[in-house]
Amino acid sequence: MKLYIKLIFIALFTVLTTNIFAQTDSTATFEVSGNCGMCKSRIEKAAKLTGVESAIWNIEDHKITVKYNFSKVKLASIQQAIAQAGHDTPLFQAPDEVYNKLHECCEYERMGENHTTHEHDGDDDHDHDHDAHAKENGTDNHEEDHNHEHIITGVVVNEDNKASLTPISNVNVKWLEGPKAQVTSNENGVFKIKHDKGNKHLVFSYAGMQPDTIEVKNLHEVLVVHAQNNVLSEVVVSRRKKSSYINALSANRAEILTAQELFKAACCDLSESFETTVSVDVVSNDAVTGSKQIQLLGLSGIYTQLTVENLPGPRGFATPLGLNSIAGTWIESIDISKGIGSVVNGYENMAGQINVELKKPHNSERLFFNAYANNMGRTDVNLNLAQKINDHWSVGLLLHDNFMYNKNMNFSDNGFRDIPVGNLFSGINRWHYENGKGTIAQFGIKYLKDDRTGGQVNFDKSRDKGKTDIYGLGFDNERIEGFAKIGYVFPQNRLRSIGLQLSASNYKQDSYFGLRNYNSEQTNGYANLIFQDIIGSVTHKYKVGASMTYDKYKEDIESNNFDRIETVSGLFAEYTFSPSENFDMVLGLREDYNSLYGWFTTPRLVARYNPFTGNTIRFSTGRGQRTANIFAENMSILASSRTLDYAALKNNQDAYGLRPEVSWNTGITIDQNFQLFGRESGVSVELFHNNFQNQVVIDWENPRTVSIYNLDGKSYSNSLQAEFRFMPAPHFEARMAYRLLDVQTDYKDGKLQKPLTAKHRGFVNLAYNLHSGWSFDYTFNTVGPKRLPSTSANPSAYQLANYSNAYITMNAQISKSFGADKNFTIYVGGENLTNKFQKDPILAFDQPFGQYFDTNLLWGPITGRMFYTGIRYHIK
Repeated sequence: MKLYIKLIFIALFTVLTTNIFAQTDSTATFEVSGNCGMCKSRIEKAAKLTGVESAIWNIEDHKITVKYNFSKVKLASIQQAIAQAGHDTPLFQAPDEVYNKLHECCEYERMGENHTTHEHDGDDDHDHDHDAHAKENGTDNHEEDHNHEHIITGVVVNEDNKASLTPISNVNVKWLEGPKAQVTSNENGVFKIKHDKGNKHLVFSYAGMQPDTIEVKNLHEVLVVHAQNNVLSEVVVSRRKKSSYINALSANRAEILTAQELFKAACCDLSESFETTVSVDVVSNDAVTGSKQIQLLGLSGIYTQLTVENLPGPRGFATPLGLNSIAGTWIESIDISKGIGSVVNGYENMAGQINVELKKPHNSERLFFNAYANNMGRTDVNLNLAQKINDHWSVGLLLHDNFMYNKNMNFSDNGFRDIPVGNLFSGINRWHYENGKGTIAQFGIKYLKDDRTGGQVNFDKSRDKGKTDIYGLGFDNERIEGFAKIGYVFPQNRLRSIGLQLSASNYKQDSYFGLRNYNSEQTNGYANLIFQDIIGSVTHKYKVGASMTYDKYKEDIESNNFDRIETVSGLFAEYTFSPSENFDMVLGLREDYNSLYGWFTTPRLVARYNPFTGNTIRFSTGRGQRTANIFAENMSILASSRTLDYAALKNNQDAYGLRPEVSWNTGITIDQNFQLFGRESGVSVELFHNNFQNQVVIDWENPRTVSIYNLDGKSYSNSLQAEFRFMPAPHFEARMAYRLLDVQTDYKDGKLQKPLTAKHRGFVNLAYNLHSGWSFDYTFNTVGPKRLPSTSANPSAYQLANYSNAYITMNAQISKSFGADKNFTIYVGGENLTNKFQKDPILAFDQPFGQYFDTNLLWGPITGRMFYTGIRYHIK
């Protein structure tokens, strides 16, 4: 097998690198941040180093095309020169002292710390995507009514014969209609003038120049007025914010959901953060515990590596209830990467990685408050605080409190609470340090307390726990975590850095399900050391490092003890080959030692290719391995009368006496961006295949028992997804998608489709945003039939059909922002507007202590139509 892996890597490397871009003359296109004509002049001048034939920066898409001699100048040197002039590039960030001296008009939105994501301030009027429309070419598609008050901002500059731009002060600006009050441009050429209802035309005049009258087509665009040959004329620069996008610079396909995307729905916690994307499914595990799981590529969430700022997220025993522990208002962005990922982040990734970036104290709002309530008795309160202490230190506090006290919520009228009641509190205190000389450090502490009670609506814990009169269940969970990230970027070479990631946590769970008790505790330690640099030029980059994971598990289930200690230590190396802006290939290899299973190897390959403008093709393949925590990850088993065969499991030997799970994932994605009716559009197609070499099979096909055993045969998943994105009108975004899943496993009774997984899913998301502060969002989902585990061995009264019904859900939200800074928002919305919910979510609900009781056969929503409202307020 190892020889086979080596041959694949050698063949792929040879095919992809032979004779590619061997000539010395090269052309590259990359993003450079900027706003206006002054930026254009500055950027192009900085780029023209010795060996550069031409450099043209496009004000519309903020990309520069450079023709250069590869033997005389390196692309990294060109990007570095542009950054030193004050403009961020993908590889280099402009020094703060240079950026702060730029003209007011040139103050663009900075690229993020990693140069692949962007910092977001929650303002709908700003983003990294820019469109420039000249008045004379008639390409302005952003016309809107002039019936509201607003402040118009603009700048007046003079362009000489050498295309140099200088600001003009004391230019008179007034409205042609209405009051004749006028303003003048300041020393930087910038002016601000109040717009009254009905005003459409601005008049510009300056001594010695021919005046001009300009029609204001969009009240929220920045007007750039050029004076050339003593004539004033207009250029309009507008900005549109994308709430979700595909990271064009990463070799691995990453879908980025920004905070603005999360605001499209009532995103109270991470489990509710994927309602407006088709890539991730979030489903309830059962009909009574309220626990949820994500599904990626048709596989359970345990096969998706969940990280928080590239540190381990809720894992192991914390997996079932971990999605509820991260508040939506804490999130700055979510990166969704399907298929295999980087070896730097570990070996457990089998279906993809979801990385959650939280708000950082040095670049987030000083205060953010959110309050939410719905008609089902749920209330959420969030408070984020951030304070910059001095030039080096910043501190932040993120708080989340969730209350659920409607003890009688029971849509199916079966006498059981649809959602447990109780309280969940979580908080983070984090610190950020940066000395401006290359050292960056982040550290903090997280805390979670989750205390909930479920079961029959009249269950009282103090009275009924441990008895057979009334069925009840409950959780008492506590988690504390400390984390630190320390990095150093070498000042003389910003491409060389070293970083150390550290985390330690303790998770305790005391729970009961009727007469069954389940108690667990996990102590985890994690360390990851990473060094990265280039070999000669940015064509050859590499990362090397070492990692260690320590887990101490204590687990008691129905008087059976399954304690173990598992440590995994390893080394990794990753090489990136980037001969041009159009091609990247990443080869990664890990070698790890597991204290229970010995040595194992993790090879991975990812490639990105742009064959022509707007088109990106990506390919990935690699291996993943993980250890199953069979009880914690399938805790819903306990909320049933199904028996567990403990005799087949081995105490204190490996992990339950089962082999580790191993799979190979291969995928290809194609993204094509284009203009449709003059507006940005795109199509994406994804195909992934996951093949298990070994899997811990959870067999539900006998309604009286749950069997757990190692795979004997084949298990695989195939996922095909197609998505279409376009803008039917200004400020109106639409996304439509279809997904097909084929997930099959060899059980003891033969090959079967994975139960409770829909083969077909359709998705539509519509978003309409107005600069007046109104936002309208609508999401439509159609979910196909799901195969149900066999119940044929039950009496006819407790038998279900082989397949569930298909169903449709609709969610909608309307929000309105107020104030000059749009910092106060009121939102109202509804979920599951079709009121579609499963009528029989619990089998044998009338006999909860009988032999046919089962809460695990949940295929649809458990609750019906729900309405909510809330407020948001922030201070930047």
